[in-house]
Amino acid sequence: MADEGETIISSEEDLIIVHKKERKELQARIQVLKKSICKGDKKKKKEITEEIVKLEYDLNKKQDEEMARFKLSHMSIDKTDAEIEGSPVDENSTPVNEQNNQEEPKSAGRVSKAQKRREKKETAERERNQRIIEQEALNVHGKRNLEIQAIKNILVKRDLMIHEIPSDGHCNVFLYNAVAHQLKVIGNTPTLDLNDLRRQTAIYLRENTDNFLPFIDNPDSDELLSIEQYEKYCDNVAETSTWGGAIELQVLSCVLKCPIEVIQASGVPYLVGTEFEPTRKLILTYHRHMYQLGAHYNSVTKYLEKSDS
Repeated sequence: MADEGETIISSEEDLIIVHKKERKELQARIQVLKKSICKGDKKKKKEITEEIVKLEYDLNKKQDEEMARFKLSHMSIDKTDAEIEGSPVDENSTPVNEQNNQEEPKSAGRVSKAQKRREKKETAERERNQRIIEQEALNVHGKRNLEIQAIKNILVKRDLMIHEIPSDGHCNVFLYNAVAHQLKVIGNTPTLDLNDLRRQTAIYLRENTDNFLPFIDNPDSDELLSIEQYEKYCDNVAETSTWGGAIELQVLSCVLKCPIEVIQASGVPYLVGTEFEPTRKLILTYHRHMYQLGAHYNSVTKYLEKSDS
């Protein structure tokens, strides 16, 4: 029996209502925190912003866990009920309907087959949903979620947030599209897109062979790349979905004459192009666990409060 004043959760809708109430209460608390900031007090604003991010993260994590547990427990109940309903009857017992409907054996047979098909389909759907719910429960504490939150915590201290670069199946577009977005953020003109950046990277690599060839791994041996292999590497940078990494970051920094800072979940940020004007710095985030395709780069934007839905 629930304590006095405690909401009894008997359905997913009940839980959603409770979660919505909790989010509204949190938003009210956040408004109080914001009003406590004196105008022009940057230190206080930073502290309150960090506290708000933590409060939102803690509530989202709690609600995700509660929903996953609820779905998992009710999925188990549904499965047990279905097994009871579908269990075979005693072979020696005589169903009541058998005595009253002996004149329609063919019809009964057809219904039985249709019922079996429905039950088979329902069982498959329940098992699929079960796997989804179990995966949701794992994702709350999964590497992907923990990495994203760690990066968010770093960014919010700088009044920034992640701007996600969507995946289209090619790892290399992440880096170049993230850089292209950052160029828009700093107001770079003319606008450069993915293909422009790849071509300019390849051109710079060809013009500075001695500076980069010794640092590119040879996939076939421990020897340095031959000139022919290096040319092929440059072709791939310009024309294919070859992965863009540390070498390409350095080249892009030189081509664009911008410092580039890469923020990771752990360790110090990776910074190249420190000789260039710091006000034109591009900021990227590096994710090891965001997609199964491999490492992923995102861009960043100015931090915005998340409104309650």
